[in-house]
Amino acid sequence: MIIEPRMRGFICLTAHPKGCEQNVKNQIEYVKSKGKIDGAKRVLVIGASTGFGMASRISSAFGCDAATIGVFFEKPPTEGKTASPGWYNSAAFENEAHKAGLYAKSINGDAFSKEVKQQTLDMIKSDLGQVDLVIYSLASPVRMHPQTGVLHRSTLKPIGTTFTNKTVDFHTGNVSQVSIEPANQEDIDNTVKVMGGEDWSMWIEDLKNAGLLATGATTIAYSYIGPAVTEAVYRKGTIGRAKDNLEASAFTITDSLKDINGKAYVSVNKALVTQASSAIPVIPLYISLLYKIMKADGIHEGCIEQIQRLYSERLYTGKDVSTDSSGRIRIDDWEMRDDVQAEVSDLWTKATTETLPEIGDLAGYKQDFLNLFGFGFDGVDYNIDANEMVMVSSIE
Repeated sequence: MIIEPRMRGFICLTAHPKGCEQNVKNQIEYVKSKGKIDGAKRVLVIGASTGFGMASRISSAFGCDAATIGVFFEKPPTEGKTASPGWYNSAAFENEAHKAGLYAKSINGDAFSKEVKQQTLDMIKSDLGQVDLVIYSLASPVRMHPQTGVLHRSTLKPIGTTFTNKTVDFHTGNVSQVSIEPANQEDIDNTVKVMGGEDWSMWIEDLKNAGLLATGATTIAYSYIGPAVTEAVYRKGTIGRAKDNLEASAFTITDSLKDINGKAYVSVNKALVTQASSAIPVIPLYISLLYKIMKADGIHEGCIEQIQRLYSERLYTGKDVSTDSSGRIRIDDWEMRDDVQAEVSDLWTKATTETLPEIGDLAGYKQDFLNLFGFGFDGVDYNIDANEMVMVSSIE
């Protein structure tokens, strides 16, 4: 079938298998071009199919020659209907890993559930024995609590007062004002349940109790802080409360791993175009301005550049891991440079529908968004039939 992008708001309803394959191959080639990293050899990635999670799996496998197990919740293809992009990404990754002689298996299911946790533990025990590194990179908007059976839904809201600021429809380039009503306590509590550190802690507890964490094992979860302009709706809003909880969990997890000399970190990463960030008002406008500045300064990074640098310059340098005063790894350091943020603030005041094409990089934003779904890649002929029925036997 001929597969074209079909948009509904900030979601693309189709994905291109060959384009997703090209996306993964491009990331693999980047990691290989940077040379080998003396890092973990047995890696579990929870939330492994897109964005930072996929970049972590690629960096582990092709940077460190690691065996990897990936956990994700993706939609497989059916006749005449494409899979979700994460499915095609994972299929492409596994094919390339197997070609390179690397162990790679995946589990497709709800990572919050007891059943998927147990399936993962069984796979580690039978195939790897233990793991040295656990990456936690889930980005789900809902969570069925495995103990209470309650379905929690996260919300994106400010706390205290209504938030009003500029945003952009990245499809049309129209800059407008958006207002978001403040959260109530239930909104806050639900968002923390979905996006906070409880599930991360549960995963590590289960792995440790089963004896599946190697001595000196490291676990990392990903977070974001961002600039003043997004603060009210992000870092000081409901998501920010969840991120605070996630970051606090790193300390409690580290305490629980002391007897195996283990360590938990939160890595604060750069603002990037992801399915999740595209849904957040204000963020697309901020990213389009940020991209323009960072590309001009030669310091722009995508997910794979971020994670490769996290591995090579933070985690596996042979020295103690460098953190900020709150114990976080900062790989958002280039984004948050004073000169970069000052320029973003200046451009923000000037951003209108008319000025954005010149002062921002909306074209780059759109390109990255299409790339998420396998569209817009050089070397892929989108005018010929593509086989949507891509399957990989090791995805369970």
